[in-house]
Amino acid sequence: MAYNTENPKQEKAIIALLNCKTIAEAAQAAGVGERTLYNWLQEEAFQGEYRRARWQAAGQAIARLQSIASEAAGALQDVYSNKENPASARVSAARVVLELSIKAVELENLEERINQLEEAVRSSRNA
Repeated sequence: MAYNTENPKQEKAIIALLNCKTIAEAAQAAGVGERTLYNWLQEEAFQGEYRRARWQAAGQAIARLQSIASEAAGALQDVYSNKENPASARVSAARVVLELSIKAVELENLEERINQLEEAVRSSRNA
């Protein structure tokens, strides 16, 4: 049986998979047998829909995190800058800031390299 958007149990199963800790819990929440859920998880169409739902959930979580990123950066700055904080807290805050700064530079470099590769591919196709 392929994934079927008309099948409310499959829709419910995907929601349960996103919210439950185990397959057994998800099967129970969806009102299907555990074996049925395992079978659905072997089907390409169901896997694709489940993957799409996971990406959507992850995207929403990332958006929430991004909305507080500036506040979090300010908190790190406050911890680092406050000379009354223990040295260990200040060092931890400094380490996080440095690590994230390095990752940001690495991502920028990767983006530039990808853009250059994409341009090279476009140029070679047009030649």
